Amino acid sequence: MYRYIALLRGINVGGHKKILMSNLKSLFESLGFEEVTTYIQSGNVIFSCPSAKASGGKRTEKETDLGNKISKAIESKYGFIVPILVKKASELVEIQSKCPFFDEKLKKSYFILLKEKPLNENIQITIEAAKSYPNEELLIEEDCVYIYYSKGAGKAKMGNNFFEKKLKVITTARNYRTIAKLSELASS
Repeated sequence: MYRYIALLRGINVGGHKKILMSNLKSLFESLGFEEVTTYIQSGNVIFSCPSAKASGGKRTEKETDLGNKISKAIESKYGFIVPILVKKASELVEIQSKCPFFDEKLKKSYFILLKEKPLNENIQITIEAAKSYPNEELLIEEDCVYIYYSKGAGKAKMGNNFFEKKLKVITTARNYRTIAKLSELASS
């Protein structure tokens, strides 16, 4: 059985798209997921999926299928659409391990997780646009944009919306502390 992390974008932010974590946990359990745990109010859910067991070396459900299933259930229950990225626990641990920032920079580092690999031309457009923001340092990988905000995230110019528009993929952001905790919870 695989362990997954569902990262919901834009819930419980500024009073919009409110979902209590206890209700979100119940929704995941109603979908047949097991060992469901939520972490903080921003929409992080760790779960196991019995139907995603390896079968002859292949999984029976993919992360995108799981994300779509969860998204449809949320829309049906709450009446709004929530973009969802689902990662295997091992993928999130790998993403965390590839973070190019260390020591003091980690405290102001964010992970912009990508639902799919962006086109190379969109990566180049994003890199060019990023040159306008010297206080923000980034590295774009196929599944994540690692970004360091020297003046803090509150003053950042390159946030989630910036990357979605430039890379033309669905994204969601988490800080280093959240990624580290999710990796820890999913691995235990």
